Amino acid sequence: MYINASGYYIPEGRIANDYFFKLNGLTSEWIYQRTGILTRAIAKPEENINTMSVEAVRNALPGLPYDIKEVDLIISATYSPYDTVGTAAHVVQREFEITNTKAFLLSSACSSFVNALEVIEGYFATGKARKALIVGGDKNSAYWNEDDPKTGHLWGDAAVAFFFSHEPVTENDAQMLDVYTEALGCEGKGPESIQLRPRHGGIRMPEGRDVFAKACTVMPHNMFRLLNRNGYTLDDVSYFVAHQANMRILKNISEQINMPEEKVLHNIDELGNTGSSSCALAYAQNKDRFRKGDLICISVFGGGYSAGACLIKC
Repeated sequence: MYINASGYYIPEGRIANDYFFKLNGLTSEWIYQRTGILTRAIAKPEENINTMSVEAVRNALPGLPYDIKEVDLIISATYSPYDTVGTAAHVVQREFEITNTKAFLLSSACSSFVNALEVIEGYFATGKARKALIVGGDKNSAYWNEDDPKTGHLWGDAAVAFFFSHEPVTENDAQMLDVYTEALGCEGKGPESIQLRPRHGGIRMPEGRDVFAKACTVMPHNMFRLLNRNGYTLDDVSYFVAHQANMRILKNISEQINMPEEKVLHNIDELGNTGSSSCALAYAQNKDRFRKGDLICISVFGGGYSAGACLIKC
């Protein structure tokens, strides 16, 4: 399948590290050394994953080579839905009058976007859809506990919109070579590692060490899984995009596989951990630097545990 267009919405608001010193005594230096975060993107109170998804679609539309009404599958990929009944997928359908489509919510923690890719792959393979749209992202600030000294300072807000087709539409379409996802709920601390319980502490990461260790292992492993089964080596990779959970994780991966840091794309220093949108967002932000023939690997790891990866050829 092929990427036809991509867009994103990043809220204008930023909260700097100094904000948390007033709440729980964490200094900006302490936060930066442990996470690589300087600021995080924060949506306005009236914004939510529905409104942000609509704006992400608007951002993608100038590059879309066909009428948006041709889309016949819309997936909202998020773990922080504004409404679990009237989902972002349905709101986008209505806003852009996409009448002949399927629309639903998919949630699998921070791997939600890659899981949605695999669902689209299945719909395309069975002929049940030909053009698809993922609206992904999270409004973490709706659920964060900013007083939590462990993880209250991690989260940011953002949304992405990616359009896909079963066959190439233009010569500029990037090809999705392979997609892989897996559930790892039986490993480590599993479902208790990261939680979002709105009435019981909001979004929390009580098992941060376990998350760190698993992320540093699983994300490069899944990259090599896809490279091996598609006949590539690490030297063929132009850019690697890992889930933007912690800059120390990205540096750890870069060092263990001996990949130059300039090949590891990131946005966590400015935006924080933007959840299920983070990898796709880093890809969309950097799409103008990609050149024909570039090979990009996205690899994610999130709560549950859940994980996945994809290979993209420009």
